[in-house]
Amino acid sequence: PAVTLAFWAAKRFKGSELVPYLVAQFTGAIAASFLLLVMFGNHANMGATLPHDTVHQAFLMEVVITTILMFVILGVSTGSRETGIMAGAAVGGTVAMASLFAGPICGASMNPARSLGPALASGQLQHLWIYLAAPVVGALLAVPLSSLIHNRKVSA
Repeated sequence: PAVTLAFWAAKRFKGSELVPYLVAQFTGAIAASFLLLVMFGNHANMGATLPHDTVHQAFLMEVVITTILMFVILGVSTGSRETGIMAGAAVGGTVAMASLFAGPICGASMNPARSLGPALASGQLQHLWIYLAAPVVGALLAVPLSSLIHNRKVSA
């Protein structure tokens, strides 16, 4: 959802498709998490993303890593699709490095849907606000940053 919102903010995603996409993303994450709960029980909090230090550190780290991820995605995409033979490697490598670096601090979600499903299934809701808000803030911050650095105007 954070990436979808950022593509919409960058005028690379149709506004008429925004709500259905967000609903589908959140619904899929919730359904998958409850399916796993039924299959395996509430092991390890169902993969719920939880801060390991303070909530302030977790929030800021999520903003930073999601900004970096979205900046890379905007740099390797045309419209809302990745282009080029190395685009997947660039995005995947960014996710891997962000997870290795920030995972021990904040859990490295970078995706509100990825955090919402496990949080609901496990009942771990106390820090969910971090993982719903921070990735959206980070992804939206990347839009003007990318435009400024790449000297591109947000298209109409």
